[in-house]
Amino acid sequence: MRALQLARQGGGHASPNPMVGAVVVHDGIIIGEGFHRCCGKAHAEVNAIASVRNHSLLPESTIYVTLEPCSHYGKTPPCAKLLIEKKIRRVVVGVLDPFEKVSGRGVTMLREAGIEVVVGVLERECRELNRRFFTAHTTGLPWVLLKWAQSADGYLANEDGTVRFSTPLPMSLMHRERAMVDAIVVGAGTVKIDNPSLTVRHWSGNSPLRVALDRNASIPETCKLLNDGNKTLIYNEKKEDVNGCVEWVRLNTSEPQSWLRNLYSRGITSVMVEGGANVLQQLLDTGMWNELRIEVAPIALEKGIKAPAVDLSPAVRQDIDGNTIFRIEK
Repeated sequence: MRALQLARQGGGHASPNPMVGAVVVHDGIIIGEGFHRCCGKAHAEVNAIASVRNHSLLPESTIYVTLEPCSHYGKTPPCAKLLIEKKIRRVVVGVLDPFEKVSGRGVTMLREAGIEVVVGVLERECRELNRRFFTAHTTGLPWVLLKWAQSADGYLANEDGTVRFSTPLPMSLMHRERAMVDAIVVGAGTVKIDNPSLTVRHWSGNSPLRVALDRNASIPETCKLLNDGNKTLIYNEKKEDVNGCVEWVRLNTSEPQSWLRNLYSRGITSVMVEGGANVLQQLLDTGMWNELRIEVAPIALEKGIKAPAVDLSPAVRQDIDGNTIFRIEK
């Protein structure tokens, strides 16, 4: 359980890598622990080993790790190789890594080196911790979170799109959600009406890749997505271009699977779709979603832009600062 607690500390920083925690135990006493702090930096096993003061104890120690140690060279060397070099006696693994470059190879490498390996301890909890990562690498598509705010009578906004429903606390929590995904997706209409920044400003964490679905390449050149220096990807059906931090990619924007697969090929394992109504409805209609987050404000608009119709009866409900947030996972 301690390794799981440690792993969660990587939330908002480790992705698109998984959250991983590791604990080194000698004679029933924890002598080292660590977690994967940031993508591209040392993995949990490396940090745990580095925290051990007396490395002479390692050949008599067990390391508990929530996810199978990696076996390949990526941005860092293989963790399985490190454990072999340190002559760790025993490795307890929560769950095997679904990533094709690992997927059992780490365990095989350890066992071939004569290390005792136990797999499947708290497997359900370890899998749940990284369910977005597992979904992406088993389906070849990112985990898709659909998010919107609406009035109590079911409208996203009034007719000119100017009404806003979130109060400060729900807004901060929404920015936490942004920090936990690899990309944010919006339609061209949302860009034109809201001119959003789509960055993490009210929470500590990384700002995700901004993605716009702009079939006719009609987003104004003055919008923030094209000018604020943050990386932006625009899927459209008119042009291919790279201009500074902005990349235009030509593909069929009316087929969600097309752009979702392209995002996965770029290392994106999770996305949050923030609008507009047409994009949200398209994903709902095609079943290309994994999770819903719907914030309902206690006001009525009576007319405007209709929100997608969703059965909220199976949702988990949370009342925050006067608004109600409903969450549904498939």
